[in-house]
Amino acid sequence: MSTYFNKVKDYLLNLEYNIVQEDLAEELFVVENPEGGIANLVVDCEDPILIIEGLLFEISGDKDDIFKSLLMKNREIVHGAFTLDETGTKVLFRDTLQLENLDQNELEATLNSLELLLSEYSEEIISFSKL
Repeated sequence: MSTYFNKVKDYLLNLEYNIVQEDLAEELFVVENPEGGIANLVVDCEDPILIIEGLLFEISGDKDDIFKSLLMKNREIVHGAFTLDETGTKVLFRDTLQLENLDQNELEATLNSLELLLSEYSEEIISFSKL
């Protein structure tokens, strides 16, 4: 186990995130913050980086307009970005941070960015998920 795992865990608890799953062997957490609209967010210590990733929605219909809208919105996201899984059908939020000099403010900024994205862009995300 790296020294970063416990540090990240402490930060998540200080930020009042619920740890719904913890995998010591893989050095990852699944967290939620219902008040911020966050559920099943994976926080993975992959030395030298911390990966924060969560599924937002799946798409099956016409993708061109959705992709264009997501790419345009990426420009406005403070931390992190929309990404696709390897199948191109799952839209994820993803951010990476350096573990070596990670502080609580950096992690909080990423989590706040996701919460802001979900609150400001929720109608679009819901409509995309129905296509």
